[in-house]
Amino acid sequence: MSAIWLKALPYIAAVLLALGALYGAYHHGVSTTNATWQSQWNARDTRDAQAKAENEAYARTREQAYQQSINKAVQDGQRTIDQATADASAARASADGLRGTADNLAARLAASQTGGHSCTAAASQAATRAVMVLADVLKRSDERSGDLAGFADQSHSRGVTCEQAYDSLGK
Repeated sequence: MSAIWLKALPYIAAVLLALGALYGAYHHGVSTTNATWQSQWNARDTRDAQAKAENEAYARTREQAYQQSINKAVQDGQRTIDQATADASAARASADGLRGTADNLAARLAASQTGGHSCTAAASQAATRAVMVLADVLKRSDERSGDLAGFADQSHSRGVTCEQAYDSLGK
């Protein structure tokens, strides 16, 4: 039996050597393929990282442009609001003069009442009260209309500012 093994030993060694060579070739092919794929993955990862950096830079530039246009719209709007506030203050000062004139007229009318005939005095007193009520109504309506005009001017200015900021985002 040992003679058979001795005769078969070269064949067994040849088969083992052939199997070893085939395994070596297979292992070399696998490692070469893996290396090729790995280099392609690395190249793709590099391209992806570069594209990401470029996209982020573009997005930052665009965002800064949007922010600048919004800041400009806000500054312009604040200027308009400040102007509306100044105009409202000037109108209030002018209206104060009108109210002062109405008060003076009412005071003069009250002082001009004469103590003559009681019928005439009563009529004159009723007319004086009516004029004083009218002057008070005029003063109050003038104050309120000035307040409403100021609110309307500011609201309009803020709306225009908002529209300009929104429109700047669409560019």
